[in-house]
Amino acid sequence: MAVARNVSEQMTDSSWIRRMFELGAALKRERGEENVYDLSLGNPVAEPPPEFFAALREMAGDPAPGAHRYMPNAGYPETRQAVADALAGETGLPYEGKHVVMTAGAAAALNVAVHALCDPGDEVVILAPYFAEYLFYARNHGAVPVVVGCDADFTPDLAELERKLTPCSKVVILNSPNNPSGAVYPSAFVAELAGLLRRKSAALGSEIYLISDEPYRRIIYDGLAYPFPQLHYERTVTATSHAKDLALPGDRIGYLAAHPDCPDAAGLTDAFIFCNRVLGFVNAPAMMQRLVEGLQGVTVDVSGYQAKRDGLCAALSEAGYRVRKPEGAFYLFPQSPVPDEMALVDALQAEGVLVVPGRGFGMPGYFRVSYCVEQATLDGAVPGFRAAMRALTG
Repeated sequence: MAVARNVSEQMTDSSWIRRMFELGAALKRERGEENVYDLSLGNPVAEPPPEFFAALREMAGDPAPGAHRYMPNAGYPETRQAVADALAGETGLPYEGKHVVMTAGAAAALNVAVHALCDPGDEVVILAPYFAEYLFYARNHGAVPVVVGCDADFTPDLAELERKLTPCSKVVILNSPNNPSGAVYPSAFVAELAGLLRRKSAALGSEIYLISDEPYRRIIYDGLAYPFPQLHYERTVTATSHAKDLALPGDRIGYLAAHPDCPDAAGLTDAFIFCNRVLGFVNAPAMMQRLVEGLQGVTVDVSGYQAKRDGLCAALSEAGYRVRKPEGAFYLFPQSPVPDEMALVDALQAEGVLVVPGRGFGMPGYFRVSYCVEQATLDGAVPGFRAAMRALTG
């Protein structure tokens, strides 16, 4: 077979999110789009905010010469500085443009960071429930993914983490607000995690880095504040994108930022710049860099997501599902009413409702619902949730 064995094996285990999305496309062709309620993909239907379109029109109306040429692999200095200024304003830390590398979204940022930090055989610790692609991102670079579980509130199990940290542990990936649970880990937890990583680094004679994956950082509800991990841990690398906060998932624009007080900050950013180039990303899209440069303080209207969260949580609870109300992102992660969540996924599919099984996120027995869809899609899915519950539990 021409395809590499490891790629072939990973394709077999490929993302449940994409599988359900592709199934949804097939069902829409078969049953008609109006009869399928696809809650599988975190692909927001919200449009970018007005400020984005104003900046786009201004750029198109008065194009600068050379605006589409190569720039330094790290990105435009002005864009990097704008990101640094925003981070400094939010955290109070002395970020500068030299600490920031613009990337083709958070996926590129994570791959660049893991490649820069990990030798083959090093371990990347992934906290369940997790975004499934983390496993592949680690393996892309010869690293070994190590999964750590969580409690009923989706808070990672620090005792298990402590047991699983070894001299080979190089990276811990923290994702808050979390995909798929929507949980926002409180500041006290983040401080405890930082203390654990500091102690274990000293005990093991190693340097454990925390990669904070933050694409949902500005989609937080109920007046909560985001607990920045870099306020607790100097070896924090921030990876994020504007896919969610500016509703630009198809435009692939994000960044990496090394903690300004990290002893290796200069070396890290040099490595990120090198890896951004040699992994084939080369640089983040030129036009998108220029656009987001002036939009660092802009976010989509979160109130619409909060209203959808509240309505769907109430409807699923009324139908008998056990669901924890999330503090952020735009997902619910309810418990399946039967131990094998695939039975529920199949029952929902029979009703034209598509969700993602929890095993795709490292937690069998749960399922993910994305509510960044049209309200009509959510309303149409509710009878299917009720019917599936009746079919499985009577």
